[in-house]
Amino acid sequence: MRVLIVEHDIDLGKELSEKLQASEYQCDVAENLGDAKYYLDIRNYDLVLFGWELPAEINISLVTDIKKVVGGAAVIVLSSRTDKESEIEALKSGADDFIRKPLDYDILLIRIEAKLRFGASNIIEIEDLIINPEEEKIIYQGEEIELKGKPFEVLTHLAMHKDQIVSKEQLLDAIWEEPELVTPNVIEVAINQIRQKMDKPLDISTIETVRRRGYRFCFPKKIT
Repeated sequence: MRVLIVEHDIDLGKELSEKLQASEYQCDVAENLGDAKYYLDIRNYDLVLFGWELPAEINISLVTDIKKVVGGAAVIVLSSRTDKESEIEALKSGADDFIRKPLDYDILLIRIEAKLRFGASNIIEIEDLIINPEEEKIIYQGEEIELKGKPFEVLTHLAMHKDQIVSKEQLLDAIWEEPELVTPNVIEVAINQIRQKMDKPLDISTIETVRRRGYRFCFPKKIT
């Protein structure tokens, strides 16, 4: 699971990253909005931790923009604001949770796990195609499709970001625990298995190649 930490407090951002990495999360830390936008452009995230302080150097309405970029990923606001109005404002802006500072890391990790578990249980349903990430199951027109492992994860990740072009590097970062140890051609292998086991037998198209940019989930586009 990959997490983006947006936190202007450098020491806190580093501490958050160390705590999450110790729990086997992959983390990037952005100290400002420019860095955050850079990371959001090049990678896909399962979770964004968004620091919001008083006085407001960062407008909480940016949570709405982040939610549009990260698709189905969760956004948790971390703030030292203690008033009820701030929590309401954050949640209305699209945040999935609001956690007050100073942080209790045991509680934070449990709430992160809960949010990610909830997100992972979301079933993707598009016309006759159902993808169940939690059970690693695909059903098309009532019949279960045999697709497991990395090809299943690639298909699921693309389906979760169906309105976006996802590069090979983004797929590697999102799915492989140590992406630096594998070559990008593992993505091509996974895509080929999806096409061989799903698209061709079922006469459908689930993933299209966008030249020099990556891949995009395109179902229910039909093969012609």
